[in-house]
Amino acid sequence: MTVDVTAQTVEPTPTAVVAGATTWAEFPSVWGPMLDKVWSFLRGGGAPEGLYKQGHNIMLYKDDVPNVEVGVQVSGSFDRAGDVVASTLPGGLAATATHAGPIARIGDTHRAVHEWSTANGYRLAGPYWEV
Repeated sequence: MTVDVTAQTVEPTPTAVVAGATTWAEFPSVWGPMLDKVWSFLRGGGAPEGLYKQGHNIMLYKDDVPNVEVGVQVSGSFDRAGDVVASTLPGGLAATATHAGPIARIGDTHRAVHEWSTANGYRLAGPYWEV
């Protein structure tokens, strides 16, 4: 599988997420239920009127614990609804790739972004890459 990785500057993006701490071994079994909670909020009438509900699914890895946020891009902030909270993806230089294929192979795409970042002079500094 060939993965195209590109760099671009992105603006901060509002999100609706469920946040949590897990392990890398447990993460594959917990991200789906976390995302389901967000989509239930967005589609089930709990989301405020006018909140964009057709964004991309997102996963933000905040550190190596990992503390994670799993959710959906939205158009703005909102009040907490159970486990679903308003958050923001950080802006700045981002290495991006689109995963196309079986979900079981998403790790290949993630690895490709890490390899591209290292090959292009970036290093992981906490949850962010630096030049």
